[in-house]
Amino acid sequence: MGAPIVVHRPSPTGGRRVTAGGEILGLAHDDHDLVEFLRRAGLPDGERILDDPSWVEWRGGRAHQYQAA
Repeated sequence: MGAPIVVHRPSPTGGRRVTAGGEILGLAHDDHDLVEFLRRAGLPDGERILDDPSWVEWRGGRAHQYQAA
């Protein structure tokens, strides 16, 4: 099983879809958005887990980059 939180590839217009357990949490445009989605999902220390591959899987692009290449 992969990480419970997936940050999908950047969309052509910018931002990355964020899912947890298959549920869409939102479209993040920066790390602040991502941390807020994780907080709302019940992970108050979201900032600490962004680079932990057991929690967050960054797909289709480099971690912390939200603009399409």
